[in-house]
Amino acid sequence: MRRQDREITDRERLNELILACDCCRLGIACENGPYIVPLNFGYEEMEGHGVFYFHCAKEGRKLALLRANPHVGFELDTNHKVIAADQACGYSFLYSSVIGCGVITVVGETTAKKTALTKIMEHCSSRHDWAFTNTEAQSVTILRLDVTELTGKEHR
Repeated sequence: MRRQDREITDRERLNELILACDCCRLGIACENGPYIVPLNFGYEEMEGHGVFYFHCAKEGRKLALLRANPHVGFELDTNHKVIAADQACGYSFLYSSVIGCGVITVVGETTAKKTALTKIMEHCSSRHDWAFTNTEAQSVTILRLDVTELTGKEHR
């Protein structure tokens, strides 16, 4: 990282930033360049690494690309603020961001899908008492992203 003075190395702080974000941009390999998809998500730490959960339809371009190559990049950002100045080059932008890489798998088992859907809803709503029927869980595709690399950066 070029600006090591802005690097976040504390795992707790990285997790705080992830939980403060409302969108995770997933970068998927595509023949003509990256295919970037903004997604809502759920997140948890599991066995020493981060795990993201996403839900989507049962078919589409995203799933076709992930079947061909499940290795992805991702990005999240928050705490945006423009700092004005008298001169254009004096302007600055405050932010916190997290980027990383990982591998996507499709969650098929109903109980695991319900758990993932609960994590997504907890993140979106801060409620922890969601319940899903088997039919609801089976009506969507759940993607699990196991994080292999994670870095953060802040300009505050």
